[in-house]
Amino acid sequence: MLLARRYLVTAPGLISLVRRGRGYCWTRAGGMGSHPKLAKRALETETPVMVEIQKLMRGTKDAISLAQGVVYWQPPEEALQKVKDLVWDPSISRYGADEGLPELRQALIDKLQRENNLNKSSVMVTAGANQAFVNLVLMLCDPGDSVVMFAPYYFNAYMSFQMTGITNILVGPTDPNTLQPDAEWLEKTLSNNPVPKLVTVVNPGNPSGAYIPETLLQKISDLCKRAGSWLVIDNTYEYFMYDGLKHSCIEDNHIVNVFSFSKAYGMMGWRVGYIAYPEAVDGFAAQLLKVQDNIPICASIIGQRLALHSLEVGPEWIRERVQDLVKNRELLVKALSPLGQDAVRGGEGAIYLWAKLPDKFSDDYQVVKWLVRKHHVVLIPGAASGCPGHIRISFGGLKEADCEVAAYRLRKGLEELVRDGMVE
Repeated sequence: MLLARRYLVTAPGLISLVRRGRGYCWTRAGGMGSHPKLAKRALETETPVMVEIQKLMRGTKDAISLAQGVVYWQPPEEALQKVKDLVWDPSISRYGADEGLPELRQALIDKLQRENNLNKSSVMVTAGANQAFVNLVLMLCDPGDSVVMFAPYYFNAYMSFQMTGITNILVGPTDPNTLQPDAEWLEKTLSNNPVPKLVTVVNPGNPSGAYIPETLLQKISDLCKRAGSWLVIDNTYEYFMYDGLKHSCIEDNHIVNVFSFSKAYGMMGWRVGYIAYPEAVDGFAAQLLKVQDNIPICASIIGQRLALHSLEVGPEWIRERVQDLVKNRELLVKALSPLGQDAVRGGEGAIYLWAKLPDKFSDDYQVVKWLVRKHHVVLIPGAASGCPGHIRISFGGLKEADCEVAAYRLRKGLEELVRDGMVE
């Protein structure tokens, strides 16, 4: 696995702070330590990279973030107007159906058939796509199972495996030019005994912005089906496609699709996502409900109402705003040019660019910290996604004028980095 480790504290009998890939986690350094009753799976789960980034930002005045995966817009005004007075409706303060409001679920089924060509899927509404993924890991995987991801991987998915006791996380390679999953490696890996229980991909990618074409997606699906593995596809950025590319979904009885309202409708803080699962699989819904009832019970009722009214506005509202991000992408591609002609990859979809740092700057955490401290611009270190020596750049969270400022700072910082190193 492409993980960097650095042991920072090793006093006997104490808990050790360990650098693992993208963050820090606590492990025992001998004896019972000061936290003898904390779960090993929690202690060995990496600290969320965004928690570390937020600490960096709080310590730096006027820092501009190109780090967190957010969009700059709010939900549709007409949808907000419709839910504005709902706080007085008693139903908003009560529990709803675990699987989601019936009218929202029906609207989502219609949307899946109309837009995604998913005609044999049922729906569960969740508190965001991250919670949807945790639901699925808890339901589909047991401790000791092996699972498959591809580097650069989505760091929260990696954490979901860690915190649920999955210790055998197989991290596969991607094509260095396209950042698309290596299907040949997957075929060999799925021939192992025991067979990996679950394979997951994000399309288009987080953290890479790379696009997986339908032919490759179908090949991955066929390999999983033949091996008897689940395939979980994260479609959070389904509407975020550029340069004439088109997002596609596939379905089968071994495939589960995950979706989100967060980025598309600017609903990050409302926490609404959903799972599209194969309705023909006996017992799937019943087991999924067990997990759902013990985590959120149900997604926020007012959030679900906003999601329903946002769906009524329609996808063109999203696509207009997504196309406005093309200029941001161009600004940041130019800002990354000091790294060299072949350093930048991805960006065909989602809201991310992926860039390789010069070889002598393999400690991307130090580069990120230096850029924040010296140039007041914030990025995500690539080690967070299993690839030390890289950086993730988000171009969704800023309006164009603010992105110009961020791009100027980033280019100036990278020019200095390449020329002089991390000079204070």
